Amino acid sequence: MLTVDVIEMGTVVDHIQAGMGAKVLKILGIDESYPNRVALVMNVPSKRMGKKDIVKIEGKIISEGSVNTIALISPGASINIIKNSKVEKKFEVQLPDKLSGIGKCPNPNCMTNSESDVSKAFTKEDSGYRCHFCERLFRAEELV
Repeated sequence: MLTVDVIEMGTVVDHIQAGMGAKVLKILGIDESYPNRVALVMNVPSKRMGKKDIVKIEGKIISEGSVNTIALISPGASINIIKNSKVEKKFEVQLPDKLSGIGKCPNPNCMTNSESDVSKAFTKEDSGYRCHFCERLFRAEELV
């Protein structure tokens, strides 16, 4: 059995789609230079998902913007905010109706990829997200 120490303050991202845990760390800007403990557990058995990844980050409370980005690659992931070694807040990420300043348009010809003063913006539609500038429709995971 694998055991990961309790953290005093930080964030646990659970129910991440199997194989996407490392991408969650990248979204959150966590790399080898991060000064606190980080645990990435991949392909953990899950009754709900079959297999899942879990990320545990000491010393970082993630922002709502980061949560929205995580939802793009792993809808249904759950966020646990830890304070004083206890879960203070728990919620499931939701795909937002609108994204602003989050994500990258996959269209290489989109002006958001060449103009630094243009903010990226996407609107959710049934099958994905539409870029406000080039008006192309993309799957959520393509924006990250």
